[in-house]
Amino acid sequence: MISNRLKYIAKQKTQNKKRYYRGIKYPHIPPRTSDIYAITSTGDRLDILADQIYNDVKLWWVIAIANKGILRTDSYAVKGGLEIRIPQNINQILKNFEEINNNS
Repeated sequence: MISNRLKYIAKQKTQNKKRYYRGIKYPHIPPRTSDIYAITSTGDRLDILADQIYNDVKLWWVIAIANKGILRTDSYAVKGGLEIRIPQNINQILKNFEEINNNS
């Protein structure tokens, strides 16, 4: 698994010594029959859900990206009462993530 997704943020310096950062690209995560659907509770957090499901708090972004339009991608906090999709094909998602960020 990816130990740190932030390693893909490349620092680039220009001749005038300004720093620019290349953003991370995330793969599209289409629904699959193996996905789990859950109803969130007040107090749920994406990092805690990722730890419970994937055994890695750093994979919170997988759940966020899979639920664009339902979950915010700029916060760990989750509103209660939302039906969210939790992808189970994590190895393929991580492989796709690495491919699109290594080729950038």
